[in-house]
Amino acid sequence: MNNNRPDIELLQQKVALFSDQQSYNELFLHFYASLQQFAYSYVKSRQLSEEVVSDVFIKIWEKRDILHKISNLKLYLFTSTRNTAINYLKKQKGEQHIPAEDYWVELNSVYFDPEKLMITAEMLTKIQKAIQSLPPRCKMIFKLVKEEELKYREVATLLDLSVKTVENQMTLALKRISIEIGFNIKHSISATTRSI
Repeated sequence: MNNNRPDIELLQQKVALFSDQQSYNELFLHFYASLQQFAYSYVKSRQLSEEVVSDVFIKIWEKRDILHKISNLKLYLFTSTRNTAINYLKKQKGEQHIPAEDYWVELNSVYFDPEKLMITAEMLTKIQKAIQSLPPRCKMIFKLVKEEELKYREVATLLDLSVKTVENQMTLALKRISIEIGFNIKHSISATTRSI
């Protein structure tokens, strides 16, 4: 178990059963950045995305007595964030449906750990560039699967897509990234061969 990650289920139980504000604050801090970034992909405003996440957590606190019944808090929070963001947009713009293709996600970090994979800075730059060039929906799915560690089925539910669509989008993302990595590996091998 990763020591840097809090025990979400334990915090969830403390909030639900004891109205533990410290545990509530830990949950908020643990999920805030990811949820704010996800909300931003809908509302395209930092201030509004912060309001969305604050509203989600206010509702969590108000309904804390049933919090222990939620089996997957992460998915619940992402779904609540999506719904709250869409409701904000409907109020602001009167839009009834926002197509998934309009969503945009700024990836703040790449799930690859350069130290563990021992990849060069040049290769990491290529990977990040490949991820940033993905179509918006593909990029969002990649982020939810690889950075937020949601399962394909959870992402499909969250974004109202089929599991097959999520699989196809992940295949597309990984293919584009592997093309970049493959190019760099060939380049690195030929450069190393020349220097020997």
